[in-house]
Amino acid sequence: MSSLRLVILLSGILILDSSCREETEYSKFIGFAQGTTYSMIFENPGRFDVSAIQDEVEQILREFDMSLSLYEDSSVLCRINRNETDIPDKYFTEVFKRSKEISALTEGAFDVTIGPLVKAWGFGSDARKNFRETDRDSLMQLVGIGKVDIRNGRFFKADPRISLDFNAIAKGYSVDVIGRFFESKGIKNYLVEIGGEIRARGDKGGVFWKIGIDKPVDSNMIPGHNLQAIISMKDRCLATSGNYRKFYVEDGLKYSHTIDPKTGYPSKNQLLSATILASDCMTADGIATACMVMGRERTIEFIERNPEFDAFLIYSDDQGNFSTWISEKLSKYIEESR
Repeated sequence: MSSLRLVILLSGILILDSSCREETEYSKFIGFAQGTTYSMIFENPGRFDVSAIQDEVEQILREFDMSLSLYEDSSVLCRINRNETDIPDKYFTEVFKRSKEISALTEGAFDVTIGPLVKAWGFGSDARKNFRETDRDSLMQLVGIGKVDIRNGRFFKADPRISLDFNAIAKGYSVDVIGRFFESKGIKNYLVEIGGEIRARGDKGGVFWKIGIDKPVDSNMIPGHNLQAIISMKDRCLATSGNYRKFYVEDGLKYSHTIDPKTGYPSKNQLLSATILASDCMTADGIATACMVMGRERTIEFIERNPEFDAFLIYSDDQGNFSTWISEKLSKYIEESR
């Protein structure tokens, strides 16, 4: 019998685990991909060479970026946006299909056709920050998931100026892709984290994975430094969306990075952070973004209508103080910091 304790600081997430069960070997490795950090932990009783596993993971992530990255000029996504091809690959096809499903589920609060708006507001790879009302009116004509589709293996646009932005869902999808890789190796107990999005399968020596959620304040720029809560997880995925680190200031005004697809403007509401738990990380990622558009009240209604999701919301009350809302099933798996 042995006592094992792990404390790993990741991008936006603090993972803690302790166990007094029979010792089992776990391996871990960290790296950099998709403009952020990643960390992988997996059960490995001497079967796998860790460096070889990491090499395979990084190769998968490179292939993923060549499909869905807006920062790889020759990616499938960029080429489709520029109308240089209409042939999507497997990654594009899967993430697009799920994006349409999430858009329908959230009644349009999530929409990947906001690419032109993201660029206009200054959050994309080709940013410009002098947004005008006339810009909004013309760009809104290019927004709407119903204006694009995949038919018989080809991508169709109602207007060639339409461009897609998968940033609000692609990171979560990449977590799922790597999770499937581990499962293809016969690994049942693992945790995959990329940029704070998490897929946890099994447990660690009989103990749930413990995930720390940052307090959403502008001054909290060091991930894991000031925690709002700790969530215990097993066989679930987690994604958090928040506006307190992602914004720009122009003429004294702070602009959120989350665009409301229905108005064309950055979302403005009291919701500061939305953490969503779901069966897959791609869905959790997309739903978390939609929550930041919907705001607290609509998000609570949404979660209560869709019990397959759990949510931990942090919002500013009428007095400007932090308040939280926890979905019923999640309440026994969460410990709030005071």
